[in-house]
Amino acid sequence: MANLNIGDKAPQFSGIDQNGETISLDQYKGKKVILYFYPKDNTPGCTAEACNLKDNYDDILSKGLDVIGVSPDSKESHQKFIKKYDLPFRLISDPDKEILNLYNAWGEKKMYGKTYDGVLRKTYIINENQEIEAIFEKVKTKDHTNQIYKELNI
Repeated sequence: MANLNIGDKAPQFSGIDQNGETISLDQYKGKKVILYFYPKDNTPGCTAEACNLKDNYDDILSKGLDVIGVSPDSKESHQKFIKKYDLPFRLISDPDKEILNLYNAWGEKKMYGKTYDGVLRKTYIINENQEIEAIFEKVKTKDHTNQIYKELNI
């Protein structure tokens, strides 16, 4: 997949959320979306990021944005994660990594001197016209909402 840049049309996707319902980018036409990719439910960084977005969710909505999370976890894992942390937004299960690959959120990672393929923590802001308005490749998990607000000047 080619690199995605600010101003590009956001790749269309369709996936299954935690309730087994189909969710697609088309459902969000005319709205701004925070589309965030994270490695794994119930891990420290992913929990910090999800809870930061949850704690600011009402304010995020009031600013005209919605939130969708994507990881390779199963919908059952997402259900438990949502219940445990009372998350108010939808999480897409992407075990085949189709959406992750569309958004260049799957690739080579390095940890402790080892190289492996995994989820690259990224966030895309998709505007009302379904164009990419912002891309975050260095996500501040504990302060992601403010990071987004600063970039969008809101």
